[in-house]
Amino acid sequence: MSSIRSSFWFLGFSLAVSCASQAESMGMAGDFGAYPMTRDASGTSWQPDQSPMEPIHGAWGDWMTMLHGSLVLADTHQPGPRGADSTFSESMLMVSGRRELGEGSVTLRAMASAEPANGAAGYPLLFQTGETADGRTPLVDRQHPHNLWMEVAAAYSHTLLGAASWFVYAAPVGEPALGPPAFLHRRSSDANPEAPLSHHHIDATHISFGVVTGGVVSGPWKVEASAFNGREPDQHRSEVQLRRLDSWSTRLSLNPTPSLALQVSTGHLASPESLNPSESLQRTTGSVLHEQRIGAGKLSTTLAFGRNAPSTGHSTDAWLLDSAFRWNDRHTVFGRAEQVGYDELPGTGEWLRPPVVRKGSVGYQYDFARLGILRLGVGGIVSRHWAPDNLAPIYGQTLDSWTIYLRARIAP
Repeated sequence: MSSIRSSFWFLGFSLAVSCASQAESMGMAGDFGAYPMTRDASGTSWQPDQSPMEPIHGAWGDWMTMLHGSLVLADTHQPGPRGADSTFSESMLMVSGRRELGEGSVTLRAMASAEPANGAAGYPLLFQTGETADGRTPLVDRQHPHNLWMEVAAAYSHTLLGAASWFVYAAPVGEPALGPPAFLHRRSSDANPEAPLSHHHIDATHISFGVVTGGVVSGPWKVEASAFNGREPDQHRSEVQLRRLDSWSTRLSLNPTPSLALQVSTGHLASPESLNPSESLQRTTGSVLHEQRIGAGKLSTTLAFGRNAPSTGHSTDAWLLDSAFRWNDRHTVFGRAEQVGYDELPGTGEWLRPPVVRKGSVGYQYDFARLGILRLGVGGIVSRHWAPDNLAPIYGQTLDSWTIYLRARIAP
């Protein structure tokens, strides 16, 4: 119950903040250059220009402000000997401000979550791996909670000739230039209450304790590079765990049309896992995000690939296809298909090749009411897993799972 109480406090706080100022965004530029503000996603990543405006925008003196947030209360059934039934919450509150400064602009951001109240072990999710809940063993078959502080960042962009600009992004807690926008911020997946199994191949660095990114924007192109702390967060989810900037990444992004956002990136993560501090990792990703209007609805799709190549052991790949169709401001049908290679599942340490697991999910969300600035919805998702036969003694034969949920999100 403490996690639910904390989540409702978190939501109440977001309501109080949002009532201070509301206004329509009128052709505002992006945080890092002369492009539509709808292109900006998590960290310095891009999404399609045609992405709908979900946050509430306002003004405070010379600052243009933004407020965005959501709260999910969910109940999940994950089957088999390693599954569990559990009630959990997910939450996110993001505020930012942007103002013009000379030939450029300054942006300040903060994003927080009440998920540490769920406990360090998070919620059950079959075949999910990554990070730790006790500082001694890997967290397996559970999704870790997000940290109290998910982003605290400042950015400055400076206009050059035409539509060109350079920028710098600095954050004690932030996201380096590696991968597509984090799954929490992708339109194709934001209705799905379950984290992707491919998260730790594609966008797991979205919470890094120490990031500096510099880049150049020219029209639809962006090239950037980051120095950052490659260590993943540990079980102390309310702490900011600063370390030296021992890792690097670089990313090339292109929005060739208003409906498309493309990126390729690679990064070297020095000592990402506290349980294996001598091991480093090279992560390479590519993604395509697409937005398309169909009649009274809009289809959002993400296709992404990620490869983890550790300094010791086998490389593993992950593929993700996410899609969501929304219509009439009330209905959302969504689906996800994944194929993920693993090196942390129980009983597989002596295998000649890492196991590959596939998962397919379909879901529906109905937004049934508005409460002030909040849109309330209810939904459900069912999933099926396909795993190698020799995992059956560990996981069982029947691997169908389901999750039902209630969602409240800030919406204009």
